[in-house]
Amino acid sequence: MGAIVQMLNAAILITVLACGALLLYPKLANAPMWRATITPLASIIGSGFLVLGPILGVSFGLYAPLVMLTLVVIAYGFGSTIRYNIGRIDAVAHRPAVVERIEPFASMVLAFAYIISVAYYLNLFGAFGVSLTPFDDPYYAKLLTTAVFLLILIVGWTKGFAALERMEQISVGVKLAIIGGLLCGLAIHFGDTAQNGALTFNAANVTGWSAVTLIFGLIVTVQGFETSRYLGRHYDAKTRIRSMRLAQILSTLIYMVYIVLLTYALSPGIITLDETSIIDMIAVVAPILPVLLVAAALSAQFSAAVADTSGSGGLMAEVSKNRIPPHLAYAILVGAGLFLTWTLNIFEIISYASRAFAAYYAIQAGIAATSAWLRRDMKKLMIFTPLALLGICIAVFGQPVE
Repeated sequence: MGAIVQMLNAAILITVLACGALLLYPKLANAPMWRATITPLASIIGSGFLVLGPILGVSFGLYAPLVMLTLVVIAYGFGSTIRYNIGRIDAVAHRPAVVERIEPFASMVLAFAYIISVAYYLNLFGAFGVSLTPFDDPYYAKLLTTAVFLLILIVGWTKGFAALERMEQISVGVKLAIIGGLLCGLAIHFGDTAQNGALTFNAANVTGWSAVTLIFGLIVTVQGFETSRYLGRHYDAKTRIRSMRLAQILSTLIYMVYIVLLTYALSPGIITLDETSIIDMIAVVAPILPVLLVAAALSAQFSAAVADTSGSGGLMAEVSKNRIPPHLAYAILVGAGLFLTWTLNIFEIISYASRAFAAYYAIQAGIAATSAWLRRDMKKLMIFTPLALLGICIAVFGQPVE
């Protein structure tokens, strides 16, 4: 048995190293299309990869893959509105006056969504940071989260984020390579489980309207594609459109494979649903996976938090016409993040973040619908208007995991 475990650990490590080598391959790493794709791709499959498996498995049982498909289809729909805006609005010199009036409000909503998302990222950082230590307790996790919030504030006030942001490209590669290793381990475990006739098909614990509102509350776990819209300084509109579409397609394939392997080969019924449930679930696959997953979680959540803190500060300064300078914006973000950390649990924060991003997507869909109406593009108008209404519904009715 020990030899089998060692072979499985070796297979996972080899996969991680192979994926890492592929991501570092100069022709791929330096290709403009891949560089434009990696930012939204890493954001989409970041935090969601850590929490979605257990949440969907416990809540929806054998229907978890169908719910995952629903989430990525909704995200793709919202992505289509942003791609339309990039192509029809961002790529032209003179935007319609109505868009000029709405866009600052959209930026303000996005800045607010970033504030909540940073709390989401750093609370996951805290939970995973203590998960394999003797201090595996919500109180110590919140203390670690608080310490990282204060570190980000101090660095943002004194040095700026340049030094921390340099970690982002490295952390993205580490995260994607470890995800490759995780999928390898799950695939091997799935094959063994299927061969032994031990696949699990659990009933759903959440149904009806509660299931719908829970799905609404999970939109943030597939969020991140909108970052392509704000890469205009580096890539033209055509590249951003194609790279966002590619990122959403790749993330959909990764998520669907992950959820299918996890749902039917690992039973979530024996675990307590919390931020780090995925560690307990995958520990039965291979001993090396929890350590790798914690490493990926810490790297990914820290870099994502830094990126969104910087983005929120820039958006606040832009929308307020520098009446709120980035330094003050960082302080506002950290203050709000600490309040959320000590008053809400991670699932409530996920729900609020989902609702905030849904509000932003509703506005983007509204902008796209307005542009389509001005262009007399009725086909696009009939697509974007329901998406705007769906975004509003998600923002109003999204609920956290109980």
